Amino acid sequence: MNLKTVEGSLDAIQGNLQQTLDRRERILKESRDVILSCSRAISLLHSGKAKEARGEIAKAGKVLEDLRKDGLGSLSRYLISPETEFVEASMVESVVLGKPLRDARALGVSDEAYLLGLLDTVGELKRLLLVAITQGKTKKAEGYFSLIEEFYARLSSFAVFDNVVSGVRRKIDVARMITEDTRGVIAEETRRAALRSSILSLQKDVQRQRGSRP
Repeated sequence: MNLKTVEGSLDAIQGNLQQTLDRRERILKESRDVILSCSRAISLLHSGKAKEARGEIAKAGKVLEDLRKDGLGSLSRYLISPETEFVEASMVESVVLGKPLRDARALGVSDEAYLLGLLDTVGELKRLLLVAITQGKTKKAEGYFSLIEEFYARLSSFAVFDNVVSGVRRKIDVARMITEDTRGVIAEETRRAALRSSILSLQKDVQRQRGSRP
């Protein structure tokens, strides 16, 4: 007995596995480029450089489109991380520019990546909110907080799918903490705004009283 009867199968399997390994290496390498582009895009959006940010997001989207041709079957799991970053950057762009949020189909991402990306967006919304507060734009900050609450309220129920979408429960817990912490920030800013308004009103009353004296 010898292995001649199985040699053909083994050769074919070896060739298939080598192709899979090569595709995996390409996905991992180019995924890092996608993540870097998305990170740059978010930083640019926070800096008010929307045009440059759109360029980075478009570049990331093109790379992902090519990677999906290799990320079939068992390799699809390697696309979750870069797609998650792509979703986050796309959401931040939409919020900053006042555009409608894009759905999973429009972005061309998996269900898992879409959920995880939306949850990561909550942290970026808090950053936008804090900047708005430092700029004295209380109404804008309140708008960001409303969106944070909507994201968390809608996504929190997906915690039951943690065994299907790895890490979703942890991200939901983080989103909950961010929501609660930001609620305190908004409450404190509202109190400050009310106090400033009262002080200004009092100053105007004093000035009017002084002006009315003979």
